[in-house]
Amino acid sequence: MSRIYSEIIHSRSSDNRTSMNVGSISQIPKFKVESVSFWYPGKQALFDINLIIPDRSVLALIGPSGCGKSTFLRLLNRMNDLIEGVKFKGQIVLDGKDIYSSNMNLVELRRRVGMVFQKSNPFPKSIYENVVFGPRIAGWTDRDQLDAIAEKCLRQAALWEEVKDRLHDSALMLSGGQQQRLCIARSLATEPEVLLMDEPASALDPQSTLKIEDLIFELRKNYAIVIVTHNMQQAARVSDQTAFFYEGHVVEAGPTDVIFTRPSQKSTEDYITGRFG
Repeated sequence: MSRIYSEIIHSRSSDNRTSMNVGSISQIPKFKVESVSFWYPGKQALFDINLIIPDRSVLALIGPSGCGKSTFLRLLNRMNDLIEGVKFKGQIVLDGKDIYSSNMNLVELRRRVGMVFQKSNPFPKSIYENVVFGPRIAGWTDRDQLDAIAEKCLRQAALWEEVKDRLHDSALMLSGGQQQRLCIARSLATEPEVLLMDEPASALDPQSTLKIEDLIFELRKNYAIVIVTHNMQQAARVSDQTAFFYEGHVVEAGPTDVIFTRPSQKSTEDYITGRFG
């Protein structure tokens, strides 16, 4: 369909990121989303969404602004519950359990389903205290254990070598890209199973964006990742699966190489090739 995306898909499988080919995707569903609709006060935002989110894979959510991508993302850890007057219908199942059931522990849900926002938001604390914030809240007090958590998570976020000699400096002194990776390390410290990323690289320079993308490639080995992005080339590079949202509907979802090179819906092709959006 589109030569540029065919080239991206091809190059993705021929460089050192070979684990990203579709055949390597886990077939175990982490989330099952069934007949989900959602309303803000006075407005329906999502219509009858059905999706499977596999474990240990990356799902990219694409579509024009205001189409429901971020709203859907926040449903996966019930952050929309914080908005007064919203209404939810349907079922979202995480490892066999409906997260909207009345007995769902929201603190535990948000521990298992971490979130990284568009704008990096480090706490006005040291680099070290940012990473161990979650474990401290959970009651961890042993300094050796906290030190081990900090190092492990900073290594996972590909930040350890850059900050290991200044762990007690303010996190606010880091560059934008480093702050975003620190926020990822902070999310990892609570030992989540899923990472939600809402345009995590949109405010970063190209070099920092590449580091975030490389990090996603590594993290997918152990986590289910759902990423919202407006960057079509980024979606083609980092994801195993892609879902195209439009006006609150999932128009099409499937393996990324299929969505980007052989979409079944004309609106998907028009969006990917830049005819609208």
